Amino acid sequence: MSTTLDTVPPSEGAPQPDRPKAKAQGGGFARYLLIRFLLIFPTIFILVTVVFFLMRTTGDPITAAQGGRLSADQLAQLRAEAGYDRPVFVQYVEYLGQIFTGNFGETITTNRPVLEVLLTYGPATLELVFYSLIVAFAVGIPLGLRAAYHRDKPQDAVYRVLAILWYAIPIFFAGLLLKLVFAVWLKWLPVAGRATVSSEIQMQLLDTSTGLYTIDAILTGDPEVVLDVLSHAVLPAIALGLLTAGIFLRLVRTNVIGTLATDYVDAARSRGVSERRLLKRHAYRPALIPIITVIGMQIALLLAGAVLTETTFEWKGLGFILAEFLESRDFVAVQGIVALLAVIVALTNFVVDIIAAFIDPRVRY
Repeated sequence: MSTTLDTVPPSEGAPQPDRPKAKAQGGGFARYLLIRFLLIFPTIFILVTVVFFLMRTTGDPITAAQGGRLSADQLAQLRAEAGYDRPVFVQYVEYLGQIFTGNFGETITTNRPVLEVLLTYGPATLELVFYSLIVAFAVGIPLGLRAAYHRDKPQDAVYRVLAILWYAIPIFFAGLLLKLVFAVWLKWLPVAGRATVSSEIQMQLLDTSTGLYTIDAILTGDPEVVLDVLSHAVLPAIALGLLTAGIFLRLVRTNVIGTLATDYVDAARSRGVSERRLLKRHAYRPALIPIITVIGMQIALLLAGAVLTETTFEWKGLGFILAEFLESRDFVAVQGIVALLAVIVALTNFVVDIIAAFIDPRVRY
C-alpha cells in the first residue's frame, strides 16, 4: 500500500538544499566582512585613547616640551592658549573630534601641521616595510620548506636556530653588525641614508614627487639613481626583514610537516610520488595560508621595528622622526603619528582578512 508521499516525485516534494546553502555561505561571507570592517574603528579608538592618556601621565605637552626654556608665566600663557589648562577629559573629547575631521594638530617643537609631517615621512616608512616584507618572504618561506623537507636532520636544526636568532636579536644590533661588515669592512653598500645627495637633488627636480624614492628614481630615467636608491635600502630591509623571516620560517615548517602527515598526502605517497614532488605540489600552498593570516600582525611588528631600524640607518621615515619627537616630548606629534600607524595596521589587517577568506573559506565561520 503506497502513501501520498510515495507518489510525489523527489524533484517536486523534496527540498532543494543547494540554493539555501549557497545563500547561507554568501551571507556568512558578507557578515564576516562586515564584522572585520567594524573592528577597525574600536582598534583605532583604543590605541589612540591609550596613547593620549599615557602621554599625559607626565604632565601637559607644553610643559614637557618647553619646560626649563620658558618662565612659569610664559608656560602658563602657552598652556592656556593651547587649552591644556582644561580638564584632561575635555581635552580628550576635543582631540577625538579633531581626528575625525582629519585635523591632527600642530607639532609643539616645529609648529608644523602633524598631517604635513605624516605625508612627508610616511612614504619612507612604507617603502622600508615593503622591502622588509620582500626579504621576509624570500628568506623565510624557502628555508621553511627546506627545514620541513629535512625534518629532524642537522639542516633542520640549523634553520630552526637561525629562525630563533633572527627573531631574538635586537634590531639595532643587527643593523650595526650589518653596517660594520658590509659598509665599513667590505665597503659594498652605503652606511646610512636613503640616497646620496646628488640622487636626492635629481629626484627633487621632478615635477611630481611621490616621496617613494624607488618610484621617483625610476621617474628620473637615470639607472645610476635607481641603483643608488636600491643599494641604500638593502641593509635596512635585511635588518628589519629577518625579524619577520624567522617567524615565517617556523610557520611554514610547522604547517608543511602537518600537511605531509595528512591522508591525501599518504595516498599520493602510496602511489609512488616522491617526497620532493609531494612538498612542491601538495604541501606548499596549504602551508602559505597561515602566512597570509598573520601578515597583518607582522605589519604592526615591522612598523614597531621601523623606529629602531630607521634610527640606526638614518632612514628618515616615521620611525626616525617619531624618535626625535619622543626625545623632545612633543606629545601632539607623537599622538598623530601613532594614530596614522593605527589606521595603517587596522586597514592592512582588514585587507589580509579578505584575502584569507577568499583563499580559505574556513576562516569565515
